This record gives sequence, structure tokens and C-alpha cells, in this order.
Amino acid sequence: MERLGYSFDDVGLLELALTHRSWCAEHPGASSNERLEFLGDAVLGLSVAQRLYSHNRQCSEGDLAKILSSLVNAATLADLARAVGLGAQLRLSVGEQASGGSDKRSILADAMEAVIGAVFLDGGFVSADAVVGTTFGSRIEDATLAPGESDFKSRLQELAARLGSAPPVYCMTDSGPAHDKLFEATVTTGSATGSGQGSTKKDAEQQAAEIAYKVLVKQVHP
Repeated sequence: MERLGYSFDDVGLLELALTHRSWCAEHPGASSNERLEFLGDAVLGLSVAQRLYSHNRQCSEGDLAKILSSLVNAATLADLARAVGLGAQLRLSVGEQASGGSDKRSILADAMEAVIGAVFLDGGFVSADAVVGTTFGSRIEDATLAPGESDFKSRLQELAARLGSAPPVYCMTDSGPAHDKLFEATVTTGSATGSGQGSTKKDAEQQAAEIAYKVLVKQVHP
């Protein structure tokens, strides 16, 4: 993974980070990247939070939290995964591959966290922090210029209020087994609607809010 700017001593950790649970279903005895994802999520959060704390001494706790949320989320992580070419390296089941799994937001985001977790185990926090810096690039600095810019739920609510539209109303459904649920959210405000999917309710609502927000903006500025 040259685009990560890191070379693994234990290549097996990278392979594990790229192994989706669907692959394991077709290869009995194989392990998925879920545990590495759990670890990587914590390492990533610490790395970004530490950078924000050190370089934004004038920001309040609230602003720091907004910036962190705008950076560490499924949408951003999936974009980063695409940028470093993770999709083509993923180990997926035949069915998941055929259904476009290599470009699914939730799968890519989970894999990105798993890779960061793998780097942490292979080279320690300094190496993982360096990978975060490489992959995020200027995103962290850009996000500090507009705290909460990626929080589309808040942006949609604020825009609807300014336009005198009804407050956004969200409807949520879910499908799949308890350990692998897919959430689907729909939001409506005035004549604008949006739908989104995600592995968490938050991700589904943010995706739906983003679509509705853009629809509302186009109605105001066609």
C-alpha cells in the first residue's frame, strides 16, 4: 500500500485488515477485519483529536467536537479509502463483490479503520499517526476553518429554519441480522426529501440529511 506511506513488517496484518466478513463466510477458519476496525477507530480518534487539540488552541470544546465528528465518519473514511485504492485490495465474497461491495461506503470506511489498526499493531502509534496525517492531508486543516461543515443534520435544520420550512422529520428502518444491520433513513422538510443508508443510524441520517440539504439549496438557488 504505497499510497499509505507505510510498509508493513507483518504483511499478514494488512491482509487481515482487508478481509471482509463476507470472505470469511466462504473461507471457513478465516478471520475478518472487525477486531482491527474496533482498534483502528480508537487509534484514529486519538490521532485526529490530538492534532486538533494541539493546533487549534482557540477552539472551544464544542467546536473541537464538531470538527472531529466532521472528520471521523463513514463518508470521510470511505473517501480516504478510495483515495488510497483500498477497494481493489479488499477480500470480499463473490456475491459481495458482484453487488459492488468494493465501493460501498460502510465496507470502505470499516476497512480504512482496520488498516489504521493494523499499522498501529505493526509499527506503533507514531506510525499510525503518520498514516493518518498522510491520508487526511489538508482535510484536518480545512475542517478547522468551518467547524461542523460536514454535519448535514445541523445544516439542514438551520437552513429549514431560515427558510421558514417545517423542521426536518426523520423516519428510520433497518434490515439484516442484529450483528450486521443496515439502517435506512428518510428525512423530509417542506418539499425537500432525502434518503440514506449506513451501518449506524447516525450515518444513515447524515447521508439522508446531506441529500435533502442539497435539494433545498437548489430550490433556493436553482
